[in-house]
Amino acid sequence: MMTKNKTMPNIALGAWSWGVGAAGGDQVFGNHLFEEDLKPVFEAAMEKGLNLWDTAAVYGEGTSERILGNLVKETARGDVILSTKFTPQIASDSPDAMQEMLNGSKERLHADMIDIYWIHNPMDVEKWTPKLIPLAKSGQIRTIGVSNHNLAEIKRVNEILNSEGLKVSAVQNHYSLLHRSSEQAGILDYCKKNGITFYAYMVLEQGALTGKYNQEHPFPEGTGRGDSYNPHLKKLERLVEELKRIGKEHDASPAQVATAWAVAKGTLPIIGVTKVSQVEEAAGAARIKLNAEEVSRLEKLGDETGVRTLREWEKEM
Repeated sequence: MMTKNKTMPNIALGAWSWGVGAAGGDQVFGNHLFEEDLKPVFEAAMEKGLNLWDTAAVYGEGTSERILGNLVKETARGDVILSTKFTPQIASDSPDAMQEMLNGSKERLHADMIDIYWIHNPMDVEKWTPKLIPLAKSGQIRTIGVSNHNLAEIKRVNEILNSEGLKVSAVQNHYSLLHRSSEQAGILDYCKKNGITFYAYMVLEQGALTGKYNQEHPFPEGTGRGDSYNPHLKKLERLVEELKRIGKEHDASPAQVATAWAVAKGTLPIIGVTKVSQVEEAAGAARIKLNAEEVSRLEKLGDETGVRTLREWEKEM
């Protein structure tokens, strides 16, 4: 996919776990990471050509955007692709609420234009979709995406945008070996037929599919991911073991195999990064080509876990 003159990498890097505050790295992930921690991560990613960064105004009450912006400001604007989101739940009552939130994002990101601007969730498709139109026509946003929308909502957004000569260019939904509802609902097929890039978030289930966590080494207690995944770690053992086994055949980690699965399904995975080693893993995942039998085997084991990882902000597609 091209974003105007920019070539998209086949893996995006996520900054959700950067910073602190409501819906931020401390509360969701148990992290407390700021510029000094993340500068080496950013630099390693850019060196490897992983220049597509995904964040949102709501992550850590803007601290994720602020950290990313402070790292980006020393980089040539043409060398980085910025993806951020309008979240209806935190919008003001102003008729210019979307413009106001975009202004805040641009300020924090030190950017005059956002490459991909998303409506974070479909709180009111009829109300919020038209607000994107003047932002796109004025050149403040380069392409339009919708996140956490079901197929009917995506089609309706496209109808509204098409009437003004615009379109949905990207869909971003939760998609992993434990959560394939977007595939089952026909969203992946719709995206392929209509030239829409499907961004898969939580491909690694916030670390549950990396092999790092198990019953003896659970997620941090009192965090969003600890509450969501610790009760299911036993059920994930067979799937994680298969990720390890396939990984040995490809000289890859479980996380790389889970990422390669998402790429094999025609999606663009978003991988959260907080360490240089994770950047290196993400870059390495791009070279792995899983065969159809490996993909099928992983999906069968994923289904057999019986684990459903729908989170509090999501719905079945």
